[in-house]
Amino acid sequence: MLQHAGQKQTLNFDEGEIILVNKPLDWTSFDIVARVKMMFDVKKIGHAGTLDPKATGLLILCTGKMTKQIDQIVGLEKEYSGIIELGAVTKSFDSEMEVIEKKDYSAITKSEVEQVFLSFVGNQKQLPPMFSAIKKNGRRLYKDARKGKEIARETRDIFIKEFSMTSFDLPYIGFRVICSKGTYIRSLANDSGVKLGCGAYLKQLTRTRIGEFTNNDAFDVTQLHLLEPKIQQPAIV
Repeated sequence: MLQHAGQKQTLNFDEGEIILVNKPLDWTSFDIVARVKMMFDVKKIGHAGTLDPKATGLLILCTGKMTKQIDQIVGLEKEYSGIIELGAVTKSFDSEMEVIEKKDYSAITKSEVEQVFLSFVGNQKQLPPMFSAIKKNGRRLYKDARKGKEIARETRDIFIKEFSMTSFDLPYIGFRVICSKGTYIRSLANDSGVKLGCGAYLKQLTRTRIGEFTNNDAFDVTQLHLLEPKIQQPAIV
């Protein structure tokens, strides 16, 4: 595993490595995988947990034999920080789509926001957003969502360990979330707006931690050249 981002390191991609990358805004998780695969001709590579294009932060790549660890890493606790904008609603629940509705938020108090956030802490049944990659009847939900369709979908069991407010500057609410796998932070933002009665969407999101892996140890995309594949010496016969 990479211990210190920013330092040149020789890696054995085929044998297996865990690479921490800081995903930039508007890149897809697949974009990062494709970049590393192309740069180093990696034969086997995958990521341990998708980030939406409008989210930034920690993305964990596994190569070679370490791809067997992906399911285990995906199941680890996640931590996020971000900003929710009150008084506005989007179809995607984040900033990827334009605002379709605006409501008055001026009467919302800090105490009300804290109470709403607290109401989500614990075991929850969360309804995934229509704009998601979840499959329903063999078809990705977002494909129907883009056609304006609303498909019936099942709630998911999630666990919210912490949902706290870090700043209050209407209409913007800073927050921190520690949660289980499968939690849609976009849905938390939208559902908070519903409970507050003023609407809300996820304006900004950064994943800061997955289990013991933190974004502080992650490579920026511009630092990927510091990774060097280990040269395999020919066998002596």
